[in-house]
Amino acid sequence: MGRTADYSRQSCSIAATLEVIGDPWTLLVIRDAFNGVSRFEQWQERLGVARNVLASRLKTLVQHGVLEPRAYSQRPPRNEYVLTAKGKDLYAVLVTLHSWGEKHVYGGADSGVTMTHKTCGERLQPRIACGCCGEMVKPREVQLDWAADRPTVGDVMPREEAA
Repeated sequence: MGRTADYSRQSCSIAATLEVIGDPWTLLVIRDAFNGVSRFEQWQERLGVARNVLASRLKTLVQHGVLEPRAYSQRPPRNEYVLTAKGKDLYAVLVTLHSWGEKHVYGGADSGVTMTHKTCGERLQPRIACGCCGEMVKPREVQLDWAADRPTVGDVMPREEAA
């Protein structure tokens, strides 16, 4: 696939996540899946990505269980791709990336996409909260405990062999 990064020797779940969703176009494919896109031609039209690149990204997302192919045509054979539970768990990643981009890339300018919280009617301002106690979490309130013999990305996710 022409990857430029090798995370296999890293012992980090962020590196492992990048192994799955860190390629260019991948997060935009996932973004569009959350917005109802499920067919190759729809992604190709919306993103303008090269067909071979899109095919590669979809294949990788299927291999990692983020998307699931479902046949919608037998002649010719065609699949649509739907988010799995694993894929749906990426929602918070997309929301926080959107918020970061609005703040740090667009600044005060209009990005053209506004996320509104339907319950309160206000612009969404995502926050990170602890799932156990419900408290909002600040970076300095998180402690990283590094195990001495932690597995590497290569241990838990062997890389594909070159064809």
